[in-house]
Amino acid sequence: MDCIFCKIISGNIPSYKVYEDENVLAFLDINPVNAGHTLVIPKKHFASIENISQEDLSEVIKIVKKIGKAIKRGLKVQGYNVMMNNGFVAGQIVPHIHFHLVPRIVNDGLKLWPQGKYGEGKANVILKKIKSAF
Repeated sequence: MDCIFCKIISGNIPSYKVYEDENVLAFLDINPVNAGHTLVIPKKHFASIENISQEDLSEVIKIVKKIGKAIKRGLKVQGYNVMMNNGFVAGQIVPHIHFHLVPRIVNDGLKLWPQGKYGEGKANVILKKIKSAF
């Protein structure tokens, strides 16, 4: 497999490991948004959130929470963003599910996405399309 995260898991590519257990690895992003930007990944390869089992996802999320607390305490930041890009069009560069934990401080300059509004009746149309896909 040519997955860079799988190579990090196997030790073929070095990383700054924040946490590791038998199921999950967390390491510093080499291109951080802010200092302490950490990636949390399952050790098993899953390309997207739709592919991962509930059990494996639960293991990853437990560690996301643990790392988030450590980021706040250790870096003395007020908060952090938890982000996950799912699919190339959503900005997922590495096709191995991963969560970004980005430490935040007041006036750090990081802007979140712009928000819009639904036009008259559009929210109901969108709602019906989503609900019909269950």
